[in-house]
Amino acid sequence: MADFSDIIDQVQMKEHMQNALLTDKVSHAYIISGETGSGKEFIARVFAKALLCEHRLEKNGMIESCNECPSCIKALSGNHPDIITLTHEKPGSIGVDDIRHGLRDDVVIRPYESNRKIYIIPEGEKMTPAAQNALLKTLEEPPSYIVIIILTNNLNAFLPTIISRCIVLPMKPAKDDSIKKYLMENCHVVDYKAMLCASFARGNVGKALDLASNEKFDNLKNGTIELVSKLKALEIHDMMDRVHEILAPDEESEKTSKKGIDTGALEDFLDVLIFLFRDMLVYKATENEDHLIFSDKISYIRSVTEKCSYTQIDQMIHDLERAKNRINSNVNIDLALELMLLAVKENL
Repeated sequence: MADFSDIIDQVQMKEHMQNALLTDKVSHAYIISGETGSGKEFIARVFAKALLCEHRLEKNGMIESCNECPSCIKALSGNHPDIITLTHEKPGSIGVDDIRHGLRDDVVIRPYESNRKIYIIPEGEKMTPAAQNALLKTLEEPPSYIVIIILTNNLNAFLPTIISRCIVLPMKPAKDDSIKKYLMENCHVVDYKAMLCASFARGNVGKALDLASNEKFDNLKNGTIELVSKLKALEIHDMMDRVHEILAPDEESEKTSKKGIDTGALEDFLDVLIFLFRDMLVYKATENEDHLIFSDKISYIRSVTEKCSYTQIDQMIHDLERAKNRINSNVNIDLALELMLLAVKENL
């Protein structure tokens, strides 16, 4: 189902929408901003469904859609005539014609079945300046029955005049514990894996869900930890060959470096290393495995902490974080990784 109770955290946003439903003081335009995969469109559709519901009810302290009236049934099936999702011909941009035909020329037509007509604009940051100016004309003189919900991962892409005429609702990173609980209860992910996915998602629910079902991430994690466990016995060229195997791009890779490295996988690779050695530091200090991200690798973590000092592990984390900063500063990726692995090898 798609209800407010299904939204993970986002307390302030839910409070704002709940208040709008309670008082019937609904703005004509909203911007929901947040990372790709953070759940912007899900929230927009929950709000839209609730706005058009014919028999709202109170459940668990919140106003929710009934999910049974004709309006809710159509909204859930994606076929409600008064919930319009703006599409665009060019994948990289939303042009002025998209706004004119999909929204501006359509808003003059009153709602077909409800008392409101809701327009959802995904990827709003792709609107050209001309498209934004076309939208502005509607925002300046909106019909009383319309609600426009713009979704974006980049608030800076909008003209100040657009932002000033909308209520901006920023997505907040979800708490790791909330994501972990959701993965375990709704996706039947085992405890240690749910904690791992939540930690790597950095508050992004969509990324956590992807990681939980992503075999590629499991392979990267296991390959990375295997590399570290064999680091002492490897020469530098063998290390780098293994790194390139782990980070080789596939058909789904969005970005690839000049060296043929999947840059998205590179970020996860570095995070696996940093989180692994942080686990070692925690275990070295506490000998408690309850809160380790890689609790499934406890035997290896224990073996490293038995032979490495607290200072050595701390130094390895410093070397890993320095390499990550260097790579983010656009230095040579292979060189940064070589220096990093040699530094870690020296302390292992």
